[in-house]
Parts: sequence; C-alpha cells; structure tokens
Amino acid sequence: MKQTLNERELAVLRSNPLFRGLDRERLDRQLAVMKAEKAQVERGETLQAPGKPIRHFGIVLSGAVQVCVDDIEGNRMIMAEVTAGNSFAESLCFLQTKESPVYIFASEDSELLWLSTEDLYAGSDAFYREIQQRFTATLAMKALTMNNRIQVLSKLSLRGKLTAYFTELAAAQGSSMIRLPMNREDTAAYIGANRSALSRELMKMKEEGLIDYRKNEIRILR
Repeated sequence: MKQTLNERELAVLRSNPLFRGLDRERLDRQLAVMKAEKAQVERGETLQAPGKPIRHFGIVLSGAVQVCVDDIEGNRMIMAEVTAGNSFAESLCFLQTKESPVYIFASEDSELLWLSTEDLYAGSDAFYREIQQRFTATLAMKALTMNNRIQVLSKLSLRGKLTAYFTELAAAQGSSMIRLPMNREDTAAYIGANRSALSRELMKMKEEGLIDYRKNEIRILR
C-alpha cells in the first residue's frame, strides 16, 4: 500500500467479509495482492462515470458513497448507499466492465480503499483459495442485498414500497425503531418515487397510526 492504515481504518476494514478475522500479516498480504490504495474524496466528487471502464472496486473507510443510474427521462435512481465497512462495484470490476452502467459519487467527504481483482486468480495455493472464497461470498451477499431491493421496487404502490423498505431496515437494525440511512430526497430516489409523494404518504401512514417519525427516525407501530 502507498499509505498505511491507522487502527480505526483497520477496524473498519476487518468489519468487511473480505478481511474479517485476518491477523495483520495476512491482511497486509491480501491488501498487496489486491493492490490496495487509500484515497480521500470530497462530497460530490465523481468516483466512476457512466460509460467508462471499471478498473477497481472500493471499500468505504469513512463517509458514504452512492451508486446511481438515470432512467430514460434523466431521473436519478439510487442503487445503493454505501457506508463505512461496505464495498461497491465488485461485480463490475471482476467482470472488467468496459462501459459502466452506473455512476458513483461521494455523498459525503469520505476515505476509500481502492482494490483490484486483477491478480485474484494469480495463484492456486491455500492463501489464494481463501481470498477467492471470500470474494465469492461477498458477491453472493451482494446478490441477496439486490434481491431485497427488488422486493421493494416490485411493489405496485408507494405504501407497499415503504412498508417493504421499513420491514427490511427493521430486520437489519433489529428494532421497530429504525433510522433511515438517507435523507428524504435520497430515500425517494432509492425507492423510485418523488419527494413530495413520499412526504404525503409518510404523513398518511402517521395519521393512520402505522408509524411515527421525527426527521430520519421512524417507529413502526403496527
């Protein structure tokens, strides 16, 4: 690596399945194979432009990153909000996608760790097999996450989308008191709605005693 990771960054990195449970020697060796490079980016900075080749994937060490796509009318849809400890663009990087179907930008001032899959299969010994298994498991978990997103988007009504999304968050956060990971405008973009319609539906759900909320905190009542 060109820059050394501090203890906080190492702790964040070890929360990711690619590096979980690794001692420092093994972690450093794996980072070398994946050509790790730390970077600081500013809010709003483009990390991947649409139509450009994907050369690496990233893990967020601090801050947040959004993966987005525009529909044919130019409306933004958020495919993922990626926070500390999580990764993005793994599949596109592994497939060596020549024209990215998505664009990626920093939604906050962030620290990233860029990684490459170029040498992932350069060896076949136990060390490399474990890296390959970890990477495959990461792709499988991302597929499950995408399935959850499909469950939200497949609902025909806005209320159905919100109910499915809140249920998903409650399961992930282990509580009926949930915190939305995005602001209201971005939440609307994530579920395929507009902000005004989202606000109206939240108010109706509150009036009907289904939820209560304050800013980004929502309590599911029934």
